[in-house]
Amino acid sequence: MSALHTRLDASSQEFAGRRAAMLGSLAELETEHAKALAGGGEKYVERHRERGKLPARERVELLLDPDTPFLELSPLAGWGSDYTVGGSLVAGIGVVAGVECLVTANDPTVRGGASNPWTLRKALRANEIAYENRLPCISLVESGGADLPSQKEVFIPGGALFRDITRLSEAGIPTVAVVFGNSTAGGAYIPGMSDHVIMVKERSKVFLGGPPLVKEATGEDADEEELGGAEMHATTSGLADYLALDEEDALRTARRVIARLNWRKADEGARAGAVVRAPLYPEEELLGVVPEDLKVPFDPREVFARLVDASEFDEFKPRYGPSLVTGWAKLHGYPLGILANAQGVLFSEEAQKAAQFIQLANQRDVPLLFLHNTTGYMVGTEYEQGGIVKHGSMMINAVSNSKVPHLSVLVGASYGAGHYGMCGRAYNPRFLFAWPSAKSAVMGPQQLAGVLSRVMRQSAAAKGRPFDEEADAGLRAMVEEQVESESLPMFLSGRLYDDGVIDPRDTRTVLGLCLSAIHTAPVQGARGGFGIFRM
Repeated sequence: MSALHTRLDASSQEFAGRRAAMLGSLAELETEHAKALAGGGEKYVERHRERGKLPARERVELLLDPDTPFLELSPLAGWGSDYTVGGSLVAGIGVVAGVECLVTANDPTVRGGASNPWTLRKALRANEIAYENRLPCISLVESGGADLPSQKEVFIPGGALFRDITRLSEAGIPTVAVVFGNSTAGGAYIPGMSDHVIMVKERSKVFLGGPPLVKEATGEDADEEELGGAEMHATTSGLADYLALDEEDALRTARRVIARLNWRKADEGARAGAVVRAPLYPEEELLGVVPEDLKVPFDPREVFARLVDASEFDEFKPRYGPSLVTGWAKLHGYPLGILANAQGVLFSEEAQKAAQFIQLANQRDVPLLFLHNTTGYMVGTEYEQGGIVKHGSMMINAVSNSKVPHLSVLVGASYGAGHYGMCGRAYNPRFLFAWPSAKSAVMGPQQLAGVLSRVMRQSAAAKGRPFDEEADAGLRAMVEEQVESESLPMFLSGRLYDDGVIDPRDTRTVLGLCLSAIHTAPVQGARGGFGIFRM
């Protein structure tokens, strides 16, 4: 492979301006992440500690191997809603006893760990990641079940949580539940359906209905310990496989369970013998690559040069369809195919090039990375006559039916069907992250407002009515503001349309962790089977 040569001038005013804008966005992001870290707030965290209990994130930290990374997923879940940022659930991928695991932990400082709509969506996404990548799943449970005021949004779709646990087990993917406190109603089924269950003496309470509900339903005066205490489940019901003395002992036991799984990566050979070499250029410079104005193009090779091993990149079809850069590299020793937008717009040539490249990656069993900065497929008479619909459809067909794992990172714009062709959320990338500079919507705010304005202007003319220019200007401004706010990464991340908004400087590490997780499962591409490509 040949190493990329940078043309980025880190001493220029342009670079300084881009860097300052990115740092400003990162400061805003840090403020929002702090809300998730705060859980239910100082008052409820202190109350939790006074009861001799550890906060959710400290439980996760004690579970993981010392000095190993934790790739947190969807920390902004619920952002912009009426619910606490974070979805009252911590979720992520970490190493336990040398094994990469998907870990979730209820945050009992937020309404007792009860599940609201964002908890549910986040937990379902975590289960999906565990299933696709064959990651053992560890649930640190302390939940009062559904958040009753929002039960209409939780109860019916919530059944998928229990379905997922049993499907993981059926697929041979281990599931472990560690119960720290109340695990009531729906929360009781998590240990009930897990392969391994650990409870804490005199702390864990697992029952379908607590004493108040039992009294209401049957008239029985039930004692909490007899009804669902850890001792009872360890000696009488048999639900508890292990009885821990305290929280620390429960986490030690969970580590021992994982250590005894005899778990191996299915595709560790993908990087066998690889010598991992750092990029030639500092990751710090990624702060100054993307312009604040996304209409200004930038060269994605400057991103590759700071992501891939030794900055080495073999470009595929470099002189054909140049607004889409495609090629081969390695990242932390793992082979990788990369597709990245260069000039924003996708033409017929770029779409055909992408389809061929995706087929090649599937023949070679190589995962694909999509770096988004696209305004979509080109429009206009010349391009429609040239077949942009069928060629764009060819690219989307290839993305849809590709079987190798996909990773997506939104670094700039991701608009229209270009978002689909570049493997947006609806196309099930294994992981999707966004930089703070990213924006995603059906089209740009100005374009969308302009289209609405033209439609209303034509409608008024067709009806012979005068057009209210003042009202039109007000409507355009309102629409632009709304679309702008709804296309920002924190808004989209709050709705789990990505797996997190990340610092550009962390991109190589995040992608390396994802690639490692991906190779826990077999990596095999499609052999044919792409449907009909319209030629």
